[in-house]
Amino acid sequence: MKELIEKIAAEFEAFKTDADTKLEKGSKAAGGRARKSSLNLEKLLKEFRKSSLEESKK
Repeated sequence: MKELIEKIAAEFEAFKTDADTKLEKGSKAAGGRARKSSLNLEKLLKEFRKSSLEESKK
């Protein structure tokens, strides 16, 4: 679970960096990377939810 939380934190930092670059400089490439990171975050958060529910049942 700790590894998963670290992955989520790292992916969020990547998203935040790219999203800020998109906003500040209007970089199309950064926008694409931010969108990709958001999809990865969605997958990781679903995995976290599933793991969390399994652990709470123990």
